[in-house]
Amino acid sequence: MAQTLMLSDIVQKFVAGNNDIQGAALVTPDGLSLVSALPSDMDEERTAAMSAAILSLGERIGQELARGEVERIVVEGKKGYSVMISCGEDAVLLVLAAKEAKQGLLFLEIKRIAKNLMAILS
Repeated sequence: MAQTLMLSDIVQKFVAGNNDIQGAALVTPDGLSLVSALPSDMDEERTAAMSAAILSLGERIGQELARGEVERIVVEGKKGYSVMISCGEDAVLLVLAAKEAKQGLLFLEIKRIAKNLMAILS
């Protein structure tokens, strides 16, 4: 329970502390939500399942095409970015960002939060 509260606190502060971040969720590789700070119009369960599936497929593609370990999966749409990154073997982090977000800074912040989350998960 304390672990979940710490994870939730980190995710909530991450979303609240950056205007370009529109939401985030930490999900299991099976697609179950651990913690989230998603926009209210998003279905948390569906979002969790899709995030885990996309990262899993991306990792498989990286292996099959001999691209090495996948660092992140980025889906770029007209309204912004969806970035998925592995948080160890136990979780996948999804971050939703505005189109105006600077990719370099965004990826740096995502790596930072993923490292903090992994420290709690391990």
